[in-house]
Amino acid sequence: MTNREIAKTFNLLANIMDLHDENTFKIRSYQNAYNVLRKIGEPLAEMSVDQIKSIAGVGQAIGDKIIELLTTGKMKTLEKYKDMTPVGVQEMIGVRGLGPKKIKSIWKEMGIEDIGSLLYACNENRLVGTKGFGLKTQEDIKRKLEYYADSQGKFLYGFLIDDANDLVTAIKKMYPLIDAALVGGLAKQDPIVNGIEILVSEFEEIDLASLGFEIDEESEEQLYKGYPVSFIEAEMDFAYNELEQTSDNDFFNSLNFEETDFDRVEDFFTSMDLPFIPAYYRSGSETTKEIKLYGIPHFITTEDIKGIVHNHSTYSDGINTLTEMAQACIKLGYEYFVISDHSKSAGYAQGLSVERVEMQWREIEALNEKLKPFKVYKSIESDILSDGSLDYDDEFLKGFDLVIASVHSGLNMDVDRATSRLIKAIEHPATRILGHPTGRLLLGRPGYPLHMEKIIDACAANHVVIELNANPQRLDMDYTYIKMAVAKQVKIAINPDAHSVSQIPFVRFGVAVAQKAGLEAADCINTYSKTAFDAWLASK
Repeated sequence: MTNREIAKTFNLLANIMDLHDENTFKIRSYQNAYNVLRKIGEPLAEMSVDQIKSIAGVGQAIGDKIIELLTTGKMKTLEKYKDMTPVGVQEMIGVRGLGPKKIKSIWKEMGIEDIGSLLYACNENRLVGTKGFGLKTQEDIKRKLEYYADSQGKFLYGFLIDDANDLVTAIKKMYPLIDAALVGGLAKQDPIVNGIEILVSEFEEIDLASLGFEIDEESEEQLYKGYPVSFIEAEMDFAYNELEQTSDNDFFNSLNFEETDFDRVEDFFTSMDLPFIPAYYRSGSETTKEIKLYGIPHFITTEDIKGIVHNHSTYSDGINTLTEMAQACIKLGYEYFVISDHSKSAGYAQGLSVERVEMQWREIEALNEKLKPFKVYKSIESDILSDGSLDYDDEFLKGFDLVIASVHSGLNMDVDRATSRLIKAIEHPATRILGHPTGRLLLGRPGYPLHMEKIIDACAANHVVIELNANPQRLDMDYTYIKMAVAKQVKIAINPDAHSVSQIPFVRFGVAVAQKAGLEAADCINTYSKTAFDAWLASK
């Protein structure tokens, strides 16, 4: 089991115990284990028993349960509570934002035991008469259920891409006479994909079991490391099918080849007097025309990134110390690091009081003396409050090198109020970066509604950078708005929002979707050298 799967098991245990009114202390300890385990980079499966039990927030009892999961794939305690809980009620726990308290009322008081019945009850207006469920709550639950249903059978690019590449490599190594290529959403670097899709010149010769495939007991589907894989056998020339399967329909249909018998995808573009267009940019019927007129973008790469912005440490809800995070950035070859722990109103994330901020500042100053020429910048991820204000006073905010302003609560505002709230924060003189603008969690919850063009205009007017949060569950702002932002001279920050050393490389997922928008290095502040970054800070 992966760390993420183990963490999710503890989260499920905490929630299902909450449904049964179990010991609050135990529930909280399992929730804490979830928050800790999902941020750990080193695979738990490769740790010794002593190493696992020495992790802060784990200990003896939880450590034993982790070992049980790693050795048997199950946890007796969880199985006991699952046996006491209808399967449909367990599925409700997976609907983000529903919460054990509401689920308990839905199950115990309304007698609803599955998601389908709950959605039907919402459509029939049956929740309104129950205590604690007004019309607004009913509509909110309905939206969450519809989003959940629409997300089933979909996966996140960042969670699949490495396994998918490993599988293609394994096929080529084991079957050198068979052509194989990653196609579909993963090849196009889409944030959300339908699974792993692989084009092969011949399928019958491939022994799936030898590649590590397993059969799902319920669906009888062949899975690779838990993920569905679709094999597409080439019907024509392999290169032609590869180009077709790595382009959207509009792009592919806009290509008029005089010849289709080529050995490589690159040859198709050469035949049209075009530069090679990567799979991630093969979108839209006008793309080739634009490239002929203006040339192909100098796509940003991970090698262009010089500094890591927006990170958390043990001062708030990270699992590595400030020193460990900085040293990891040095080891990875970066020139600077921006620490931006949560601000004081973020109680859910151990947000920093003024005293804790000042303590961190002193540590940063000492670190900067020790780590020269590498630099750690003093920042904060300041919560944008419901009225659009930031949660430290203006004079104190001046002490930071830069402020990232983000929304973490009050996500149910209408589009006009939500937009006004963000614009007020953008207009605050301390705000330098707008963090994850829509607050979305891909396959978890949709972003709150915004007039994005107004947000981009406000950032342009106030010289505020917009974050492309590189966490694979966010990738927010959506890459489809990047061209608009750049056209209005708004810079982008590709930030990992790292809560541990292992999450610093998340920046590559942000780069992947930025490439889809044609983002160039000059339009991303993380590509600035330390000297240029200092100049940017001094510019406002």
